[in-house]
Amino acid sequence: MHFLDISRRDGREVANHFKWLANVFPVTFLFVGVGLRARGLLDEGLAGADAAFSQTARRWNVLSVEPFEIRTTAGQRTWRQLLLGIERGLVLAGSWRGMIARDLAEYLFTRSSGHFASLMSLVSRGCYRAIRTGAESLTAGLLDEVRIDQAAEDARSQVQAAIRAGPPRRLPPAGALAGREGAA
Repeated sequence: MHFLDISRRDGREVANHFKWLANVFPVTFLFVGVGLRARGLLDEGLAGADAAFSQTARRWNVLSVEPFEIRTTAGQRTWRQLLLGIERGLVLAGSWRGMIARDLAEYLFTRSSGHFASLMSLVSRGCYRAIRTGAESLTAGLLDEVRIDQAAEDARSQVQAAIRAGPPRRLPPAGALAGREGAA
């Protein structure tokens, strides 16, 4: 949805078509986009008091997806579960249990700044490099040679500084967060 420019005629026509579809058919639509409120989609490009007349803001429920975090125990558990899921799907001849979820957990968080797209880009490009070089496993050294999106690269030093500055300095051992996901 974030490509829809509500200030253009065709953008308004598309938005109006969505409204028509929602009124005519008994369906639920799931729209996905980045910065929808900031782009004016919820207030249909209306400003000031006129924004109160926006039909879109009254029809949409906005659900935010925040980056992962590792400051809390719950955040650490969620991050580890994500990494365990990724690790289960890897097919590298030299991989080992805990390669991602234990050994690279903090590194991957630092490199991706907790953003899923950056994480997956790093892991997939890292796997490609691991296969191409014959390493067949992921290490911090190998992943250091992989470039990912500029936003993640720019945030890397800030994330590293934040991790060093306050607790927890590193993710606890896998057993400490084992819970339902099992030890890595």
